Amino acid sequence: MKLTCTAFTDGQRIPGDFSFCIPDPAHHVCLGKNLNPPLAWDDVPEGTQSFVLICHDPDVPSKGDDVNQEGRTVPASLPRVDFFHWVLIDLPAAVNAISQGEFSNTVSPRGKPGPQAAHGTRQGINNYTDWFAGDNDMRGDYYGYDGPCPPWNDEIIHRYIFTLYALDVAHLPIEGRFGGPEVRQAIQGHILAEASLTGTYTLNPKL
Repeated sequence: MKLTCTAFTDGQRIPGDFSFCIPDPAHHVCLGKNLNPPLAWDDVPEGTQSFVLICHDPDVPSKGDDVNQEGRTVPASLPRVDFFHWVLIDLPAAVNAISQGEFSNTVSPRGKPGPQAAHGTRQGINNYTDWFAGDNDMRGDYYGYDGPCPPWNDEIIHRYIFTLYALDVAHLPIEGRFGGPEVRQAIQGHILAEASLTGTYTLNPKL
């Protein structure tokens, strides 16, 4: 199985249109268009009943003390953790592509609705739900896709890994409110094939 994107190639920079934040010389960052990127896949294994798509950033700082703080940097040596940007499940086996902006076309303060989405799919919450929990202007449940917004003072370029899983079940046995860790656990034993695509992104003008 192969996963491709017409907006960027594997290992290359993700364009700003697909990002939650873009660089702004006056304020470090400003909000981006936050479009979900166009994705397509082929060579699907026989017996596929549905797909799961997960996008995660494995390079998020494990401690937020230095994040976006003037006069400080997030050191490259800091341990990193996963941050889920998109969790999409129950994508029908007949679907072989996702259009640009089909699932996200703007930044939505205070969250996005879910879990029901296009094509009979369901979307989990992403980790902006946790990130904005203490922000009165932004807090809420963020379902579906929200793009990159790494710390503008991070010493490393972040990676965004889109992984598509072909499953042997049409409906993933998971209910209620869920996120990336719950889906990763639920797909175990049901994966027929998987394919991934990695884009990179930074808001640090020095990188």
